[in-house]
Amino acid sequence: MKKKQEQQDEIESSNAPLIEHLSELRSRLIWSVLAFLLCMVCVFPFSKYIFNFLAMPITELLTIQNEENDLIFTGLQQGFMVNVKISFFGGFIVSFPFIGFQVWRFIAPGLYKKEKLAFLPFLIASPILFFVGSAFAYFIVLPLAFNFFLSFQNTSDLNDLVGIKYLGTINEYLSLTMRFILAFGICFQLPVLLTLMGKAGLVSSNSLIGIRKYAMVTILVIAAVVTPPDVITQIILFSVVYSLYEISILLVKLVEKKKEKVLQQMDENI
Repeated sequence: MKKKQEQQDEIESSNAPLIEHLSELRSRLIWSVLAFLLCMVCVFPFSKYIFNFLAMPITELLTIQNEENDLIFTGLQQGFMVNVKISFFGGFIVSFPFIGFQVWRFIAPGLYKKEKLAFLPFLIASPILFFVGSAFAYFIVLPLAFNFFLSFQNTSDLNDLVGIKYLGTINEYLSLTMRFILAFGICFQLPVLLTLMGKAGLVSSNSLIGIRKYAMVTILVIAAVVTPPDVITQIILFSVVYSLYEISILLVKLVEKKKEKVLQQMDENI
């Protein structure tokens, strides 16, 4: 009797009027935007330190090659705009947990208790995987990619070759670095996305296995678009994302097995 009453209370709490849902969504969006703007303003004074951290992969390589490790800017506004871009980027990352919490607070009332417990691990895993992917890009992929790009430098010699020297602008370098970090951070969300779709019944392990060859082609295209024309980084991104795809298949299989056990227990109780 008590269980039936709890289920009834959960059903009534999940049937809020549409106006209340829209009002709740608006308030969550407002709080998320305010948190982002506040974090963006707080990050701005530290943007130079953040840029120094992001510039370490290229400056360390230039130092090893006994070259000047300074980056330049060619427009008066570029220095300021780079700091704004960094504060925008850092503000989003810092406010991401709060934004995720607001999303959770909006979705949670419409879920049953068991669904909340099932969804919570994915909510925790998503930012963790994003930071793992970003760290992988920063510590492994960026040094390999920049080393490849710098290999096209040459110095003038007795054969009258024209000297080619890297004079990186801060805007160009920051855009490229952030592109790498965001690309790998987002790609590492693949297991979370596919496993959630598996729990919702939108995909199955058999369907993922059936489209494996199409997934390989799609991942290759994404790797070519997201990364610069560098074969090494494209291969690394393809290898990582495809490995995550195979891991997702295994996770979806585990979800399906759990569903089968639950259905068997329900049949036995009946």
